[in-house]
Amino acid sequence: MMWIRLVAVALLFLSAGVAGAESDRALEPRRRSVGLPASLPAPAALRPQIEFWKKVFAVYGDDQTVIHDSRDLGRIYRVLDFGHLAEAGFRPGMIQKMREDTVAAEKEYIRTVLIRIHQAGGDPSRLGEEERRIARLFEGAPRGTVLEAAEMERIRAQRGIKERFGHGIAVSRRYLPDLERIFREEGVPEGVARLALVESCFNVSAYSKVGAAGVWQFMPATGKMFMRVDNHIDERRDPLIAGRAAARFLRRNYDKLGTWPLAITGYNHGPQGVANAVDAMGTRDIVAIIEGYAGSRFGFASRNFYPELIAAVEVDARYRDYFPDLVPYRPVATEWVRFGSPLNFRDALHVTELDRETFLDLNPAMGETIRANRVPIPGGYALRVPAGRAPRAQVRFASRPKARKEPPKAAAGGGQYVVHKVRKGQTLTQIARRYGTTVERIKVANRLPQSGLIREGQTLRVPTG
Repeated sequence: MMWIRLVAVALLFLSAGVAGAESDRALEPRRRSVGLPASLPAPAALRPQIEFWKKVFAVYGDDQTVIHDSRDLGRIYRVLDFGHLAEAGFRPGMIQKMREDTVAAEKEYIRTVLIRIHQAGGDPSRLGEEERRIARLFEGAPRGTVLEAAEMERIRAQRGIKERFGHGIAVSRRYLPDLERIFREEGVPEGVARLALVESCFNVSAYSKVGAAGVWQFMPATGKMFMRVDNHIDERRDPLIAGRAAARFLRRNYDKLGTWPLAITGYNHGPQGVANAVDAMGTRDIVAIIEGYAGSRFGFASRNFYPELIAAVEVDARYRDYFPDLVPYRPVATEWVRFGSPLNFRDALHVTELDRETFLDLNPAMGETIRANRVPIPGGYALRVPAGRAPRAQVRFASRPKARKEPPKAAAGGGQYVVHKVRKGQTLTQIARRYGTTVERIKVANRLPQSGLIREGQTLRVPTG
């Protein structure tokens, strides 16, 4: 098997330069100017970064990996294409291993070439053809630049996301009319709504390893500043509710930092982190901060966040050029409805006349405790239903069978409650966490001793209101 892998790697090296050249040529005819509002400038100094991300979003696919300079994104050393490996019959696990090995080997090779170029001192006669090609990427650069670029942390690999980005643009068409209206209402340039493409490619189910959720990738702590985030309802998962939260967060950043490029960078790096950069650099110029700020946490992602947004806006503005076969999702006309008392999940489906899939598609914030009928949807909580459906839903809510429309009983100490039967080994802390309440409220509702001692099989009234 090892010789097969080596042959495949060799083939990758032979085809890589061609892949990069063809990708560049594919982009050239589309490089027309795209109008951006003055509040979202695209400085010439950031154009190499912007063009790089446009290629990542709309030219390089999932089978391609770009080897490039992490500080000067205009220096693309090679584009490796792994598409033929699946066609050759390699299994996904094997392809991934070969991909990792090839990328690591290529980065080390580029480092070696850069050192040779530096040692040649600008004499092309001492270089081979491939070395001369890479040397041309540094024409006009100050002496010493090549050696600096040879540092391993400067040689970076970036996988293309053309397929995911195109799908994200298609999905975004369902939400953008509402999101642009929301951003205008919150005083944010409507083009910034494309930030969801950068954050998640409009993946409604996105959930990161560190706990960020939804198309806007809010962390729990930040999300709670603007919306409901708990065990029962997580509004980070609703593109429109979280979209308004994103707009408000961005507007707060703008009021603190003074420019939209800084406010947008603050969405990734944190507003205080950007404020520290402004203080350290003595300027609000986004180019000066991206190129010169050396804060310990201001890394590759933070430096590129604003250029990525501009790239996303430009690709989105001409998405039919990049994705001619794309079929956009259609917007869904909806309206809000509120019911005066708590409603369990089954009853919510009944009164809205929606199947489970459609209801959750319109109301993705509903947590597992609600979906499993363990906790009711709170009274007065706004639910989204198809346009024109709200009045009929209110009628069906009022005409439910008597047993259904009786409000939940009041627990001692006030509020609504659900009934819970204690299972073996359960503690009050576990039960309180499950229902999003506190141990003290459960004690009061059930007149429990201060020790909080409970037993298996005991029935508790758990306050939820």
